[in-house]
Amino acid sequence: MLGEVQIFNHLSHEILIAFAVLFGILVGCSALLRVRGVSGELAARVRTWWLIIGALAVVIGISKWATILFLAAVCFLALREFFQLVPIRDSDRPVLIWIWLSIPIQFLWVWTGWVGMFIVFIPVYMFVLVPTQVVLGGKTEGFLKAVGTIQWGLMMTLFSLSHAAMLLTLPLGEQPHVAPAWPTDSSEQCAGIGLLVLLLLLTQLNDVAQYCWGKSLGKQKVLPTVSPGKTTVGLIGGVATTTVVAAVVGPWLSLLDFPRAILIGLVVGLAGFAGDVCVSAIKRDLGVKDTGAALPGHGGFLDRLDSLTFTAPLFFHIVYFFYG
Repeated sequence: MLGEVQIFNHLSHEILIAFAVLFGILVGCSALLRVRGVSGELAARVRTWWLIIGALAVVIGISKWATILFLAAVCFLALREFFQLVPIRDSDRPVLIWIWLSIPIQFLWVWTGWVGMFIVFIPVYMFVLVPTQVVLGGKTEGFLKAVGTIQWGLMMTLFSLSHAAMLLTLPLGEQPHVAPAWPTDSSEQCAGIGLLVLLLLLTQLNDVAQYCWGKSLGKQKVLPTVSPGKTTVGLIGGVATTTVVAAVVGPWLSLLDFPRAILIGLVVGLAGFAGDVCVSAIKRDLGVKDTGAALPGHGGFLDRLDSLTFTAPLFFHIVYFFYG
């Protein structure tokens, strides 16, 4: 027990309480499922959430550096899953070497807090390198599709998701547009972790809230040919719920003040929906139900990370604009 206390003692009370609440919710859900004798996909989802939240709690409890390495591994798994789904020409296989090498390079910028290189490395340098390597294969038929597929996968997984990790080393400005509103002295010492926890909490809450509102009251479909389960009521209810929770939890858990917290909640709600339906469109285009089977009850990594691919970069750049 002493070792556990030493591991988690760098975290603020707010972050510890947030994880305690999450585990309490999981305990309640597990108990309810057991009492009602529910099994199958729903029970598998809850068991997987135990693993996801447990893993996050452990790595965040160790240090922000362990968390960065963990998120780098998540990006690798998401990117690998993407390339297992999409067709890749034999002549394009050599470019994948550069794709895998871009992961440690991108996270080097995260590790050092070099925001400038972090932002331009993939959209600029990899944007030039990837098509150049593809064209060296000498095959012009299907060139545009091949380059677009590889670039999209790189942007959606590595570039977008690495923004979550960049929150951990985000340099705060000496004269920011908005002064940070620290809830406590201890929260200032783990500002990045508080922002990361808030991002993950709001993104996943938005998914759950849209699902619950849609199932209980929703009838009119938003995009029936893309994601039949998405309804207008679900979208509105999810965005509203996420915005309200962000307004309450954001200033308590992170450096956000009330207006910025509301903005974050609104953006996360809308961007989460967009990321979800875009990944759904990819799956329908490829003719698959799930992106994988790595997470029982959820599908693949991209099935769980679909909303985060859009929310993470927008969340980061809003925070960076006001406080960086």
